[in-house]
Amino acid sequence: MGEAKEVTASLLGLPELPVVGWPPDGQDDQPARMHWKTRGLVEWAAGRRFVWVDDEITDADRHWVAAHHHAPALLHRVDPRRGLTHDDIDTISAWLTTISQPEPTRDATTRPCPLNAAEQQHLAEA
Repeated sequence: MGEAKEVTASLLGLPELPVVGWPPDGQDDQPARMHWKTRGLVEWAAGRRFVWVDDEITDADRHWVAAHHHAPALLHRVDPRRGLTHDDIDTISAWLTTISQPEPTRDATTRPCPLNAAEQQHLAEA
């Protein structure tokens, strides 16, 4: 799994990034329709903000993350036929800029929700 970060990070000019360890095959115990990486990413994030870029993210993953992760998280699905594009990078950059701004005071029961595809498109066009 580490080879993807080496190639991607160097292409994007990013520093060395951590790699999440995955459970051995057959030990992923995920609810139906949820990606096998979802639970492990949320556990690894441990309440920190994170961005997950993948070509297999679904609404089931977004809903599970919103219910189980109480910090901002962007689950960004890329088109597997096109790969990571400039529009994807722009969407991720816009989200990162948004979450780096000070948050207004919120009710303790309010949690940030992941962006859906329409919101991501709107950010990408901004």
